[in-house]
Amino acid sequence: MKQIEVVAAIIHDDEGRIFATQRGYGEWKDWWEFPGGKIEAGETPEEALVREIREELSAEISVDEFLCTVEYDYPAFHLTMHCYLCSLIGEALHLNEHEAAKWLAKDELDSVDWLPADVKVVEALRSKMEDGRGKM
Repeated sequence: MKQIEVVAAIIHDDEGRIFATQRGYGEWKDWWEFPGGKIEAGETPEEALVREIREELSAEISVDEFLCTVEYDYPAFHLTMHCYLCSLIGEALHLNEHEAAKWLAKDELDSVDWLPADVKVVEALRSKMEDGRGKM
């Protein structure tokens, strides 16, 4: 089975809201995900994440803390997704690849149809928010 390794940014704001993006293309069009993408040769996960967010959202981020790694088998490939809590440097965000985006409060996390692998990230995020590990 094909293996894909990616990074995802769980971007949060000062109010504790989480930034979610809606795919505008492909088999999973209209599903929601955390922005990010593939790690290129020679990049660290953190470098890949900064590059991907710059490409996808024309935004600068600070990679603050590792959250989790999700392993998920989609029908056509195995996904390894390294997820990091991030914050924006500045306020500019522009959707270069996504159809839509929204900031979700903790009680709104289930209001969108997350991609299957991203559901596992939401679970890890919810667990972190509930047990108070670290500041967000």
